[in-house]
Amino acid sequence: MTYKIAVVGGDGTGPEVVAEGLKCLEAVSSKYDIDFQLDTFDFGAKRYLETGQVLSDDEIEALKGYDAIYLGAIGDPAVTPGILERGILLKLRFDLDQYINYRPVKLYESVYTPIKDKTHEHIDYVVVRENTGGLYVGAGNIKDKGTAEEVATQEMIYSRKQVERCLRFAFESVRKRHQDAPWKGLSAEDKANGYIGKLTLCGKTNVLNYVFDLWQRVFDELAEEFTDVKCDYTHVDAVCIYMVECPERFDVIVTSNMFGDIITDLAAVTQGGMGVAASANINPEGVSMFEPIGGTAPSFTGLNQINPMAAIGAAHMMLDYLGEPEAALALEEAKKAVILKMDSMQAAKMGYGTDQIGDMVVAELKANV
Repeated sequence: MTYKIAVVGGDGTGPEVVAEGLKCLEAVSSKYDIDFQLDTFDFGAKRYLETGQVLSDDEIEALKGYDAIYLGAIGDPAVTPGILERGILLKLRFDLDQYINYRPVKLYESVYTPIKDKTHEHIDYVVVRENTGGLYVGAGNIKDKGTAEEVATQEMIYSRKQVERCLRFAFESVRKRHQDAPWKGLSAEDKANGYIGKLTLCGKTNVLNYVFDLWQRVFDELAEEFTDVKCDYTHVDAVCIYMVECPERFDVIVTSNMFGDIITDLAAVTQGGMGVAASANINPEGVSMFEPIGGTAPSFTGLNQINPMAAIGAAHMMLDYLGEPEAALALEEAKKAVILKMDSMQAAKMGYGTDQIGDMVVAELKANV
């Protein structure tokens, strides 16, 4: 099987961590008889600063011919904030209709979490974030700018179609996540009632009552179809509390674009930091994009000190999405084995260089038959 992968190293430390992920994909290729056609694209700050170009419609069209996109990071202090984010990252998500952001929140064994008395047994859930609507569509305006009467508005806009397809994906994610065994957080009564897992809708129905009235109604309608999924609603502020106090109460969380953006950063800290956290921007009917969430980390660029584990995590998420679960699991297990040997998940404190960590994961992958 040959997969066409568009590789975008991007800016800062993005190319460094992507290079380690590509090492791992090469090892997977030889071990599992999977071929990758890797095409590199120069989207990012350097090209923008040289040419003024962000991402064209023709380039978007070309990307539709790939099986997946593997992204490092986009952003540079030399570029005005918002230009690259809207011109590249949001354009990719919106134009490719990557309407799901899928974020596993998993604390691996031996990884430090700032939450007292919590271990890898307590932090293992998923956040499904709606990725193309809400406040991020850019609808709004500023009236009487620069005057004492200035008013700024930003609109949270959702169609029923956007809400329903996101919620359906989340319900299906619960089923996929527990196809082999029920969620360990279920009570004996829940299991007796036929539940296999739990889906928590994260919103703000008491204040954002128009938008989240829509989310809640569609959630309740789909619950009648997915009778094996236990349903729960929690306000976003309470979700933030529970992520710290009792993260084990979560299985799959589904939420809006803005709330998902916020709570997944909090979640990343609880699972060991940005060096571990990976995400997927998914269009189940089109091309999806896989990336670490740590950003460009420009102060570490070229120092061989950045943690590549999130990029390697994005690689095994991509393998699973492409329909290679055995290879995905093998890469994740190799990653976990190397994590046990590392001093820290923080950049410059790992005990190894960026390239050494990639080599170690490859060695573990090759050693395990």
